[in-house]
Amino acid sequence: MRRAVCPGSFDPITNGHLDIIARASRLYDEVYVAVMINKAKKGLFEIEERIELIREVTADYANVRVESFHGLLVDFCKQRDIPAIVKGLRAVSDFDYELQMAQMNVGLTGVETLFVPTNPTYSFLSSSLVKEVAAWGGDVSHLVPAPVLEALSKRLRKD
Repeated sequence: MRRAVCPGSFDPITNGHLDIIARASRLYDEVYVAVMINKAKKGLFEIEERIELIREVTADYANVRVESFHGLLVDFCKQRDIPAIVKGLRAVSDFDYELQMAQMNVGLTGVETLFVPTNPTYSFLSSSLVKEVAAWGGDVSHLVPAPVLEALSKRLRKD
């Protein structure tokens, strides 16, 4: 079975993330979406909320599994016999950072990284930008799946 992981914080998941996950699901038999737990960072959504949103928006992909992880991504991969990490690249600046991580990961455990160019429609998109625009009342409906838009609206109304 060919397995891969798409890691990230996904706070929240965007259409850009979803595009990379969908493409990975066509290339691999099983794709894990690994939601990073970073206790030093306070997210807009709790980890369990992110996981539930991701499960909801990836429900059409039978080969996608969603889990959280804490620590080294390569340890997550080793525990699940995952030989490949799939990462989307938006710009050259992404590549500089991601290349260093990829080289470290392959050096630590032999886990390879596959870089997938982002769909040009989403080349500017990030979770941080979505949160900022939504917080100021901007329309992000074309940037996130409908359940995420609803969750964003509710969360930002509460705060």
